[in-house]
Amino acid sequence: MVARLLLRAWPRRPGVGPGAPRRPLSAGSRPDQYLQRSIVPTMHYQNSLPRLPIPKLEDTIRRYLNAQKPLLDDSQFRKTEQFCKSFENGIGKELQKQLVAQDKQNKHTSYISGPWFDMYLTARDSIVLNFNPFMAFNPDPKSEYNDQLTRATNMTVSSIRFLKTLQAGLLEPEVFHLNPAKSDTDTFKRLIRFVPSSLSWYGAYLVNAYPLDMSQYFRLFNSTRLPRPSRDELFTDDKARHLLVLRKGHFYVFDVLDQDGNIVSTSEIQAHLKYILSDNSPAPEFPLAYLTSENRDIWAALRQKLVNGGNEETLRKVDSAVFCLCLDDFPIKDLVHLSHSMLHGDGTNRWFDKSFNLIIAQDGTAAVHFEHAWGDGVAVLRFFNEVFKDSTQAPAVTPQSQPARTDSSVAVQKLNFKLNDTLKTGISAAKEKFDATMKTLTVDLIRFQRGGKEFLKKQKLSPDSVAQLAFQMAFLRQYGQTVATYESCSTAAFKHGRTETIRPASTFTKRCSEAFVRAPSKHSAGELQQMIAECSKYHGQLTKEAAMGQGFDRHLFALRYLAAAKGISLPELFLDPAYGRINHNILSTSTLTSPTVNFGGFAPVVPDGFGIGYAVHDDWIGCNVSSYPGRNGREFLQCVEKALEDMFDALEGKSIKT
Repeated sequence: MVARLLLRAWPRRPGVGPGAPRRPLSAGSRPDQYLQRSIVPTMHYQNSLPRLPIPKLEDTIRRYLNAQKPLLDDSQFRKTEQFCKSFENGIGKELQKQLVAQDKQNKHTSYISGPWFDMYLTARDSIVLNFNPFMAFNPDPKSEYNDQLTRATNMTVSSIRFLKTLQAGLLEPEVFHLNPAKSDTDTFKRLIRFVPSSLSWYGAYLVNAYPLDMSQYFRLFNSTRLPRPSRDELFTDDKARHLLVLRKGHFYVFDVLDQDGNIVSTSEIQAHLKYILSDNSPAPEFPLAYLTSENRDIWAALRQKLVNGGNEETLRKVDSAVFCLCLDDFPIKDLVHLSHSMLHGDGTNRWFDKSFNLIIAQDGTAAVHFEHAWGDGVAVLRFFNEVFKDSTQAPAVTPQSQPARTDSSVAVQKLNFKLNDTLKTGISAAKEKFDATMKTLTVDLIRFQRGGKEFLKKQKLSPDSVAQLAFQMAFLRQYGQTVATYESCSTAAFKHGRTETIRPASTFTKRCSEAFVRAPSKHSAGELQQMIAECSKYHGQLTKEAAMGQGFDRHLFALRYLAAAKGISLPELFLDPAYGRINHNILSTSTLTSPTVNFGGFAPVVPDGFGIGYAVHDDWIGCNVSSYPGRNGREFLQCVEKALEDMFDALEGKSIKT
């Protein structure tokens, strides 16, 4: 399994690919067609974004060895050191030279972009659990608006408003403001829009603002990952005007944009969704959606059979739809049920290949489940924030709104697929595999209520570092060891940046964890506080390096990819068991903090690992942990809670309870 990369969120205000298509503004556009009308064009900064730097080879080797130190004994570490030295002075030097030369010839992109797309698209594992994550929305603050039909209508309309705003170039550019009082102002925006786009980034930089890469945004809509033998394909058709709706395993499409590119009337959208919700047809005997959960080569072969069997046009409607709206016919019981429903569901009511599925349960609980090859959390979180804000603050319909009096049976097309015996057998096999896999996944959650961001910042500590330290302490308490840990970080400050890895397990966290877990009575509260502070400082350094493209993971990945592409024998560094071990991420962690997010989650990236989605809020810390048999997520979370309690006690000068 390959690490999924839910991006660490850049702290920013809630805000297309190069050459992204734009629908023309029609003369009849109404104000409610757009979420906003930015005076700075959406892609104004894209051309002048700085390029992702290739780190110096000696820096990467040093950082790699620092990350290996807490994971290896002395003998193992000496061997790894030798592999690193011979790589740095030998084949690594030549590969570095070639990587730099190749990068200079491809100034339109980043050195990691191509290899990273390849990593995702050539992976043959099912994308469910192995790659696709979810983020759940908070409920609408007005409880009556959480009615399924009302919320589905409002979120659909807000999503289409986002699409139109993006494609008209009216969406505020994504910018990380270090000094919003100077840069996030109308005065600055009126000035910067006249600066040529080839120089605009530098204008923002002068006022401590950092525009972010938006090249992934155009894949948000009308896009699907198509299964192909050996390597999948990303497909986008921006001319399509219809929405795909799934309910009880049935597929429906209807136009949400008219021929002029305007949103069709909200009362019509409401009427069509009401019509779909009133369809009492029994679930299909062979739900096609299971196939999107299959091994990619198996799915590619079955898809070809679908095409050959007369389903090409029908599949095209699925692939080109603006997005996939999933209407579930059951309420959410609790947060664990929510996690399972939004991460994988029962396999019948999701099209896992779509760029995203907007899921709305019977009680109005809503989430976004997204495919990961096309992009990362920055684009999805922006969409997520804007849709929540628009659908709650400027809802298209109210609970009292009446659907249009229209014949939805004409406007809504129910898609029918022609299935032969081979396809039916394939669907049955996919269902069996899906059901067996999902039974093995366990999800557990905690909310640590004693404090959060406010308390930790008063202690001059990074809240993220404390959460990560708690995971290190918890694993040491539960399993007696320090293991490879992955924390994702965005490199969206650079053109075509993707992600970099923060390696939270360090010699500092190991020493601190051992003090808290194995010998708390031997250390004073002051000594424990000092150790926490050292961990926080070092974690801050790692985070800054990663965000600036100065981690080691992506660099080594690119060098290895280049060696394979050139037919060079794999260097010993990559054959070292220690390299395999550090990339076997037993603790895979990701945080996305936003006032609109209830929580998010993903599966472990290795069979013996934990998938940890977490968020540090102002006065509490939330953690959502997934695991497979052999790991006990509930016990791990009890250890996380104990670690947080101990750290808070130490920070308050109290003695640690054993």
